[in-house]
Amino acid sequence: MDAGSARFSELFGSFPTPIAIVTATDAAGEPYGFTSNAVCSVSAAARLLLISVGKGSRTLPAIMSSRAFAVNFLSASGRAASQVFASKAADKFADVVWRPSVVAAGAPLLLDIALSYAECRVENMIEVSDHWLVVARVEGIGVFPREPLLYRRGEYGVWSRHTADAEELSAL
Repeated sequence: MDAGSARFSELFGSFPTPIAIVTATDAAGEPYGFTSNAVCSVSAAARLLLISVGKGSRTLPAIMSSRAFAVNFLSASGRAASQVFASKAADKFADVVWRPSVVAAGAPLLLDIALSYAECRVENMIEVSDHWLVVARVEGIGVFPREPLLYRRGEYGVWSRHTADAEELSAL
């Protein structure tokens, strides 16, 4: 089978991923952010995570200058914000409530729609093709008792224990 970019997208679209909004502020305190499903744990012992940021992202300069960012993993109530932050909207923060992170150089924390968040300080940046891989130390964490927002094959979904149990039972 051909491993072209369409097949590559199909591969990674074949399973559900959590949705996050990565946020940062520039030197003037202006907030920036983008929707991402390219976030992963690197090391629990060292509290490191990795994000992938496109070179054309308007948030990238804020991350590079502040050397800090927040990863806001979205709860089910974050679907609309996910779509706004995935767009090129001029003011992505117009309809979301946020609080600046003390730990992550003022990066916006989206407490009303977050399932959880990580406040991060950049450790290393690696240029790879048309993206930057950013490895960061997690300096602060918040977790809320909400259902996660997931994304698969261009559609949103919500994972819940009851749904998972029903699907597992029907497969038997």
